[in-house]
Amino acid sequence: MKKIEYFFDCSSPWTYLSFEGLLELSKRKELEIIWKPILVGGIFNSINPSVYENRKNPVREKMAYSQKDMHDWSIQRGIKINWPKIFPVNSVMAMRGAFYFIDEGGIESYLRSVFKSYWTDGIDISIRENLFQIAESHGAIKEIFENFIENKKIKDRLAENTQELMDRGGFGSPTFFIDQHDMYFGNDRLQLIEEKL
Repeated sequence: MKKIEYFFDCSSPWTYLSFEGLLELSKRKELEIIWKPILVGGIFNSINPSVYENRKNPVREKMAYSQKDMHDWSIQRGIKINWPKIFPVNSVMAMRGAFYFIDEGGIESYLRSVFKSYWTDGIDISIRENLFQIAESHGAIKEIFENFIENKKIKDRLAENTQELMDRGGFGSPTFFIDQHDMYFGNDRLQLIEEKL
C-alpha cells in the first residue's frame, strides 16, 4: 500500500479542496494518508514572502481567474467556499488540535468541520471557544483538548513538520509526497498523483 504524506494548513481554500479530493482518491486507490499539519505562515515568512507581495499588489486579471478557478473546483469537489471576512486567519490552534485527532482518531471528521466552519460558514477558527466547540463535537473534552494544544511537545511537533516541509523543498499548502521524495504541490496535482499510483 502506498503512503501519501499530506502537509496541510486549514487556512488555505486550496487545501480544503485538496482535502476533499484526497479523501475521494483514497476511496479509489489503496493508500495510507500520513497527516502532517503545518503552519503555512511560517513558510511564507521564511522562504516564500512573495505570497504577501502578491496580496498587497494583486494582478486584477489573475485574481478574477483565481476566483473562477476556485468556484469551478468547489463544484467538482462538492463543497461551497464563501470567502471569509477574516482572512488570513491564524490557524495555529486548529493545526495543533489536528494532532489530538491524529493521535486519538477522527482526524478526517475534525478537519472537515474545521474547513467547513471557516471556508463555508465564516466562523473564525482562531477564537478558542469556536475551536473548542468543533473539538467537543468530535468527542474531545474541552479541558483535555485545551491542555493538549498548549503543550510544548505539540507546539514543537507543528514547528518540526513546518521545518521538515521546507527542508524537503516544499513552499506551501497543500503539499504531497509519494515514496518520500516525489513531491506534488496544489489541489490540482491530485490527478497526477492518481496517475502515479
